[in-house]
Amino acid sequence: MIEIERKFLVTSTAFIAESFTQHNIAQGYLNSNPERTVRIRIKGNKGFLTIKGIGNESGASRLEWEKEIPLEETKLLLPLCEDGVIEKTRYEVKSGNHIIEVDVFHGVNEGLILAEIELKNENESYTAPNWLGKEVTGDKRYYNSYLSLHSYNKW
Repeated sequence: MIEIERKFLVTSTAFIAESFTQHNIAQGYLNSNPERTVRIRIKGNKGFLTIKGIGNESGASRLEWEKEIPLEETKLLLPLCEDGVIEKTRYEVKSGNHIIEVDVFHGVNEGLILAEIELKNENESYTAPNWLGKEVTGDKRYYNSYLSLHSYNKW
């Protein structure tokens, strides 16, 4: 239940040609408190409920609990979320032994492209594609829960 990931800005759209899948995502937060975020997500035709704890000092590790829930229930819960539903398209790209998830944000966060690599431990090595830019792991401005309340276009 511990999620270990590193987060990066993306410097080009070259990842699109390298992706093997993509999904439209809409997600909102029932609670955006960084100590215990509670998220509702529609990813493609599936629904999810996710609870995340506060990150460690580096921001790379934190508790994550996620369960798939019926899509119809997800659609009923999404309107109960705090203002600021996140809209994005997620691309998945294989890179070495890892899958990199690249999120292209829409709406009020248009222009932001972030990549995440999940790791088994914080020191695990990975292959960085040439479109992977500055690391922003631990920078709270790039957390989706923050972006739902502080749109990227108003920074």
